[in-house]
Amino acid sequence: MSALASLPSSPQEAPTLVSQERSGQDSPTLVAQERRKQPLRAAVQSALELFFRDLDGHQAEGVYDMVIGQVEQAMLESVMRHTRSNQTRAAEVLGINRSTLRKKLKQHGLL
Repeated sequence: MSALASLPSSPQEAPTLVSQERSGQDSPTLVAQERRKQPLRAAVQSALELFFRDLDGHQAEGVYDMVIGQVEQAMLESVMRHTRSNQTRAAEVLGINRSTLRKKLKQHGLL
């Protein structure tokens, strides 16, 4: 939990890839390193801010399930790609049981 405490509390505190690319001062390697440092939390916060802004006065419903579902599906797709669809390895990477991984893959239509 201590690692989470060190994450920035807002997207503005996290370094952005866009500002580095626009400046033209950093090499592609430095840009890639900064992208790896950008916390997932900041990306989710930024996406949610855009989501709420785009609602344009409409009521938001089911945001929790929407976010968890979207993040979980993206995570599963990325891990499965990273492990070349090796479910045993993917379960290890995720730190979950292989049967739980299969259940989640089925839920998201990835199996």
